[in-house]
Amino acid sequence: MRRRIIIILILRMLSGDGPTDLQIGAGMEIRDIEIFLTLAEELHFGRAADRLHVSQARVSQAINQQERRLGGALFDRTNRRQICLTPLGRQLRDDLRPVYAGLRDSLERAHLAARGITHVLRVGMLPLNTYDLRPYWGTFRARHPHWQLQIQHASFVDPFAGLRRGDLDMLVCWLPVEEPDLTVGPVLFADPRVLAVAAEHELTRRTSVSLEMLADFQHSDAPSRPDYWAEGFVPSHTRSGHRIERGPLVHNAEEILTLASTGELVNLFPAHMMRYWSRPDIAYLPVNDIDALSYALVWRTETENDLIRALARVAADIGTLAP
Repeated sequence: MRRRIIIILILRMLSGDGPTDLQIGAGMEIRDIEIFLTLAEELHFGRAADRLHVSQARVSQAINQQERRLGGALFDRTNRRQICLTPLGRQLRDDLRPVYAGLRDSLERAHLAARGITHVLRVGMLPLNTYDLRPYWGTFRARHPHWQLQIQHASFVDPFAGLRRGDLDMLVCWLPVEEPDLTVGPVLFADPRVLAVAAEHELTRRTSVSLEMLADFQHSDAPSRPDYWAEGFVPSHTRSGHRIERGPLVHNAEEILTLASTGELVNLFPAHMMRYWSRPDIAYLPVNDIDALSYALVWRTETENDLIRALARVAADIGTLAP
């Protein structure tokens, strides 16, 4: 019954004919719901705006309007760096999220069916992964023309959340992945490591660096990701046992490169960063004593289906791409 009521509320929101006794929906659009749910997930106005491709002012305006209609605050903004949901905000998020997702998916399925598309496979790509994977995507599309392949953004903050929420069907991410509910599929590529430093950094006097040198400089850190997975990207210690210091928390590659460009930190990356994230204020130095970083397809074991198996089969048939 509650779900039915929420569906009715959303439909009224879409029409701009919301119930006045609840003070919700009058003039509220589906975009406003999307803004609220995105901010409820990111808990940061800037990141929510970037994800939605709108200005921070647009996000703030939409939330303020929703709060006025509801008569209460949806977010606690007392901390400038990180906001949090109020009890009212948590209730609205929990009510709206499944219904909004169902409505969005229903409309998307209808749109695809009109084009002769029967199923969609959503593959998440970490923002640091800009490796050219077109051989896999092109082969999948050629083999299965009635299935649509969607390549989507995935964050390295809480990296497996999209799979577990059902927003993604598969994820391309670095190994190891040791989650009991996830299956690791074929390895797609392996990339050597480079170190990103400021263009004027003292290390740029060298043609390459060793892992041992990283102990002398601060590295970035990220919240809400498994320790072992972060260790796979940046070891916590050098081979001789010296600690590699973790520094400021970052949420995306742009933040990392900005901090590196000022000399505040150095950062390990896969080598394809040099091709796709070239900047005049950043130098990339080969790291000569650390293994290449392998990337593979990963999915939730319980959601495995014909589409997931089909892409895994394509990856197995093509094999690991050469660097």
